[in-house]
Amino acid sequence: MFKPTVGPIIGHTTTNHARIFLRGEANKDARAFAGIRYRRLGEEDWSTGIFAELERARDMSAVLVLNDLAADTVHEYQAGWFNPMNPVHFVDTPQALPLQWPGQIHRLRTRSSQATQPKAYVVGSCRYLRLTAGIAADPHLGDRMFATISRLVEQADPPVSAMLMTGDQIYVDDLNLIAPDRELKDILHKYRVAFSQPHIAKLMSALPTYMILDDHEIEDNWPANRSKSDDCLYANAINAYELYQASHGPAHELSADGQINRKLDKYWYLFTDGDIEWFVSDTRTRRNLAPSDRRILDIEQEQVLCTWLINSSARVKFVVTSVMFYPDSKRPDNDAWQGFPEQRLRLLETIRAHAVKNVFFVSGDVHGSMTSRLSHSMDPRFDVHTIVSSPLCNSKLLPYAKASTFILDQPLARTAAGDYRHELTSEVISQDNFAHLVVDSERVHVRYHDRDGNLLQSIAITLH
Repeated sequence: MFKPTVGPIIGHTTTNHARIFLRGEANKDARAFAGIRYRRLGEEDWSTGIFAELERARDMSAVLVLNDLAADTVHEYQAGWFNPMNPVHFVDTPQALPLQWPGQIHRLRTRSSQATQPKAYVVGSCRYLRLTAGIAADPHLGDRMFATISRLVEQADPPVSAMLMTGDQIYVDDLNLIAPDRELKDILHKYRVAFSQPHIAKLMSALPTYMILDDHEIEDNWPANRSKSDDCLYANAINAYELYQASHGPAHELSADGQINRKLDKYWYLFTDGDIEWFVSDTRTRRNLAPSDRRILDIEQEQVLCTWLINSSARVKFVVTSVMFYPDSKRPDNDAWQGFPEQRLRLLETIRAHAVKNVFFVSGDVHGSMTSRLSHSMDPRFDVHTIVSSPLCNSKLLPYAKASTFILDQPLARTAAGDYRHELTSEVISQDNFAHLVVDSERVHVRYHDRDGNLLQSIAITLH
């Protein structure tokens, strides 16, 4: 067997199962299969191998699901791909082959079944990796942050449950004015290069990673500037996104055999980690820009989000939105929630009317990191927070956000029942960084670190 050309990438993980992405390579007309086997740490015997055929239509990639795992347990696994000597082999026969598995042993930890145990996460967005003629320029700059995150994850207590990548994992349009990528082969190549850099590859082989797209997975400020000539670009960009980001996430249901059902009709999803729940929204592909009913979320997604906010018994609710929920920019920004004030107000009024506690909006996009609090002038029960983490790696061509970027001296929204007022609860960090979140019984701790691991700022937000 050969080592994966991309991956393994651990995706959605629960107390008893994990989804793992890997890619092989096309070899003329030979059939190819991906395989994984696993065992609990300390055991000698490996499980029976799990296999999937690799197809050119899916860029020779597959997602394999490990089922019947033990909760809160470290498991070892090996992953690779091969071309069977006998071309008549089907996916249910490789178990009988005398395979030589790759020597590298990876580790993953399943979720804890103890609901109230403290949990930790890493959050980041906007990882710029400039490719010129298919070659990454100074790729170590974009990969260095992941070496630092790996060191933190190895030492963290409580253990880090997952990494949330909240948008712009790649920049399809990183040379937008000169030679933007539009062809599927070029976009797929960009994903392969971005996800196979050594430090991010090591991190994603050990830590469950949840992803959602933003505009640069397609085109800057998509879809506001969309033209008819962009239809092919969109189809290619979404194809690549589904293969490399959505494929290993919770948006996919499982089939009766416990493996991935490839049918995918939405990109937003929910997942649970003890008494904490995450709603990862799609604020990019379901927009309605018609003046009569501007929406950043489609009707179904808004309804599901509101129902979840009202009815979920989760102690802490994180809502991931790739673009900023608030504060608003001084420059008119119709790309973020600032450009969809009616829908934003409906969400806020839902939270206030039902006295929903401990809601945090998590985002990236703005190339600056901060925390902020939203209150209501006539309702002391209302309390909502944002956690912004961006960028993992900036381009020298793009500015960082500053406190002066945002409108902070007037209400976010005014209603007959009172004003929604916001304030920063941290400094605005204007450099490459990531956020380390720790949720304990009383607080959410937000710790921002730079690319060398130095603590830039620490904020503690009290839970109710």
